[in-house]
Amino acid sequence: MSTYTATIAWTREGARFTDQQYSRAHRWSFDGGVTVPASSSPSVVRLPFSDPHAVDPEEAFVASLSSCHMLWFLSIAAMAGFVVDQYEDTAEGTMARNAEGKLAMTEVVLRPHVTYAGAAPTPEQDAALHHEAHEECFIAQSVKTVVRAEPTFTLRSADATGTPS
Repeated sequence: MSTYTATIAWTREGARFTDQQYSRAHRWSFDGGVTVPASSSPSVVRLPFSDPHAVDPEEAFVASLSSCHMLWFLSIAAMAGFVVDQYEDTAEGTMARNAEGKLAMTEVVLRPHVTYAGAAPTPEQDAALHHEAHEECFIAQSVKTVVRAEPTFTLRSADATGTPS
């Protein structure tokens, strides 16, 4: 069993508060020393009470799913003998009403584009690698949101060591 921590910190900074006219800007601090500016999404809480330059929980949710999928994918591809040169995912989450009528992240679509060096998997093998990554991803297995992957890939010519030629 592992434990993960994040410290979320917010201060009122003199705002009245009970009138709902306070800033939602806050900080996320992680055990590795990184601090991230955070806020509510401007689509949830209007400006100027949100900070559009900060990360909002919905974006973090999407990024967490995408990052977990990528980390598993890289490991699984390496074990299968494929050399990955680059991985980029422009993931997108949809906020909508769920079956209970509550606003929720109802779907996250991952769109990983993988660039392989040397031998590339067939499209079927690539899809199987992504499927396995999804099955292993701790975050995807922890949520009830539908998470889909729509991967693409590129092959770069490379020598037998995976070094691009």
